[in-house]
Amino acid sequence: MKRNLLLLTLFTLLSVPAFAVDGEPSPEAKAEATRGNWSGWRGPTRDGLSAETGLLSSWPDAGPRLAWKAKGLGSGFSSVAVANDRIFTMGKKDGSTKMIALSTNRGSVIWEADMGAGANPNCTPTVDGDRVYGLTHSGELVCISATNGKILWRRNFPTDFKGRMESGWGYSESPVIDGDRLICTPGGNSAVMVALDKANGELLWSAEMPAAVGDRGQDGAGYSSIVISEIAGRKQYVQLTGRGVLGVDGETGKLLWVYNRIANSTANIPTPIVKGDYIFCSTGYGTGAALIQIHDRNGQFQVEEKYFLEAKKLQNHHGGMLLIGDYIYCGHGHNQGFPVCLNMMTGEYAWGPERGAGTGSAAILYADGHLYFRYQSGDMALIEATSTGYKLKGKFRTDEVNGQSWPHPVIAGKKLYLRDQGTLMVYDIAK
Repeated sequence: MKRNLLLLTLFTLLSVPAFAVDGEPSPEAKAEATRGNWSGWRGPTRDGLSAETGLLSSWPDAGPRLAWKAKGLGSGFSSVAVANDRIFTMGKKDGSTKMIALSTNRGSVIWEADMGAGANPNCTPTVDGDRVYGLTHSGELVCISATNGKILWRRNFPTDFKGRMESGWGYSESPVIDGDRLICTPGGNSAVMVALDKANGELLWSAEMPAAVGDRGQDGAGYSSIVISEIAGRKQYVQLTGRGVLGVDGETGKLLWVYNRIANSTANIPTPIVKGDYIFCSTGYGTGAALIQIHDRNGQFQVEEKYFLEAKKLQNHHGGMLLIGDYIYCGHGHNQGFPVCLNMMTGEYAWGPERGAGTGSAAILYADGHLYFRYQSGDMALIEATSTGYKLKGKFRTDEVNGQSWPHPVIAGKKLYLRDQGTLMVYDIAK
């Protein structure tokens, strides 16, 4: 165990962030797949592309075999991270938010850590070597020993950074690790984004929100999570906030640009997709979707809108979007999740929208040539990842449905992990 933790720590420290090329999972995703890991929100490069192979290419009528399930994880919409034979998730139990570590061997509890009182958590933990990081609904950022559950340090977004949320569903992002830094989004005007020393939580820089960024949306953090990217020759942290998509200089913390048109005043949720200097973003609540290009013009970063799609054409409420090759795959419609395939550069449909195998918004993941759609209704669908047409390869209803099935699906070690409130269901999807 110690050797595995050391190797993962060295890998994190020495690696340079890499990103999927032409729809291929990133080098980090491939490295994680060899260890059966999925270390945080939407994978190591936050693109939702798993490098797992040898998976079922179709499902029987009853769905894949339920390998095991664990109960008693508390309430909330947190998904799971998997690293070094452990599963990490969060839930509200007995009035307090808990970080919980489970064994990948049938889900026995290894430890629980008390993160403080608060409402149901939405954050998916971020694992970095021998540490795991989580954020509560009220904005308590906690660093915990992955080995024994000891709390190592904590920061509070509202108190320490005058942070705020754009609306009342609470902090939801999963913090991102970049080398020796932890990057997160308190949402305050003087600290819309901050970089902290991941070892002790000390503030390294804070990004200030300009006074005038447009009239759409509201001040504060959104429900998205940061993507690390190389854009127009500069390392940038891209995030969707209450005022729209923005980019922050990875070294200095200077806010470089803001795109306000994509913001709405209720909730801005999906994690943006970045490909080179292009960013694809979408929100629900009648907003729409857009492709923008970032230019460095004599040191001033400017946003060029390539196209904007009205809500009736494309809006991803929540559940996320995937870029595979030249095509965006996602669920379309406010609280709908109709499967759709869109050419990223032109904004034109390749196929869809389709009715789909379930109802409500769809959280999605890619692995081994297929899309995994998890619907709010508790229905799972396996769809071939091709731009030539909608090809459903199987569907099933999960063993338990305890409310809105919003947590994102995770694949690690040829297992499909589905959190549903206090229950974690694990399906065997090996070919």
